[in-house]
Amino acid sequence: MRVMNTNLCASPDGRDSLGALIGMVRGEIVRAIEADLAAQGADLKFTQFHVLKRLANIGPMTATELARAVDLDGGAMTRQLDQLEAKGYLRRTPHEQDRRALRIELTEAGVALWRHLHESNVATLERAQKDLSGDERTKLLDYLQRVLCALREKN
Repeated sequence: MRVMNTNLCASPDGRDSLGALIGMVRGEIVRAIEADLAAQGADLKFTQFHVLKRLANIGPMTATELARAVDLDGGAMTRQLDQLEAKGYLRRTPHEQDRRALRIELTEAGVALWRHLHESNVATLERAQKDLSGDERTKLLDYLQRVLCALREKN
């Protein structure tokens, strides 16, 4: 059984709530990923990286679907798409079934960039969990998914 040392990473006020801890963990993950991106010479912020990751993992989708997948509003999504399209990493193409919509997809350069960055992303997330056993990792993911589902439930 592992003993948790809470003094190493305690919050400044010493009172960690679920929300505060999740926020701090997310902030550290974002900082670590952005540091890795900079070290690899990728001119991307976390949100742009997240957009590329979703497109690489899920495939082409509408801007609305993508905004929902990365938790951005429409205006913020448009700015991210404009920047990534200008860098040559994605393109907007007409949707096959809805002529009012566009499909967002990675270009060859976007796919190549994702392949280049993917291993670094995996390594960063691995570092974040280095002190957890396999069973603890499984439980952590289960707990977080259950919290997320509970928060998304509509009563």
